[in-house]
Amino acid sequence: MDAHRIVETATPLQHLSRLSDHLGIELFAKRDDLAGPSFGGNKSRQLEYYFGDALVQGADTILITGAVQSNYVRIAAAVANTLGLDCIVQLEQRVDTKSPVYAASGNVLLNQLLGAEVMTYPEGEDEDGADRALEARASDLRAEGKRPYVIHLGETHPPLGALGYVDAAHEILKQRDDFDAFIVASGSGSTHSGLLAGLRGAGHMAPVYGSCVRRAADVQSARLKRIIQRLTTLYEGAAKVDDRDIQVWDGALAPGYGKVGPPAMEAMTLMARYTGLILDPVYTAKAFAAVPALIRDGTIKQGARVCFVHTGGAAGVFAYQDVLSDALSSS
Repeated sequence: MDAHRIVETATPLQHLSRLSDHLGIELFAKRDDLAGPSFGGNKSRQLEYYFGDALVQGADTILITGAVQSNYVRIAAAVANTLGLDCIVQLEQRVDTKSPVYAASGNVLLNQLLGAEVMTYPEGEDEDGADRALEARASDLRAEGKRPYVIHLGETHPPLGALGYVDAAHEILKQRDDFDAFIVASGSGSTHSGLLAGLRGAGHMAPVYGSCVRRAADVQSARLKRIIQRLTTLYEGAAKVDDRDIQVWDGALAPGYGKVGPPAMEAMTLMARYTGLILDPVYTAKAFAAVPALIRDGTIKQGARVCFVHTGGAAGVFAYQDVLSDALSSS
């Protein structure tokens, strides 16, 4: 499978010394917040194989779906610009909010700056319906003589995005191969499943804990099993993943996708004040919240070497200005 390289050099693996001392572990951050275009993020890796496929097919227009504050669609628009491709982003209404800041700031503003055409889709839990809407738009474009390429949202399509995190797993192991545990956000499942498959394919058996950001643990676990099964057709190392390898934690999921609960707020504050790194409230804050929680319950032992995959999302922080300001002022 061809890839268009968006992440041209290895992202840093940073030892977080003060936070390590505070937590009693050896904590490292895989700085994928620095991956790809401005504001970066894990979606840069996920898009490499989609754009590679699109270029092989001679596409001139990229169509992609995400939430209103999606990092995925914002990075797709940025990469499309570097290649001279048009980009149509479809924004789903996943978060029940009437905040004018959420609707206009963060990634929404960046999509406008990048010049992407914006569509909307009214449902936030209808992946197949969102894909059908993009296919209908693609059909219209073909009638106009264009060559569209749809990056599907539904999990029944080949998980090309997971291949980017197979590569990332190998990149991490070249930097350091003695981790006792990995922590990553688990949303669409592409980053989590790709990282897990890449590690197991390389013979590394440390647990990968996915912190749920969109679905409850039982639902997310089942989704990951299906994605990994499909991934075996693209990467044979995925066949080395056992069902018992799929570890998910949903202690920071409430009050739901795109909403900030106490564990996420505490995680953002802890990371910022001990390391200066900024987590976003949708993905990375809920992911990092798993670290102190798993230490407290004994899942992660004192002195363990832990890799936290910082998947980025900083642009989205500004869309939560009102929520975060209220929480910080009352703390």
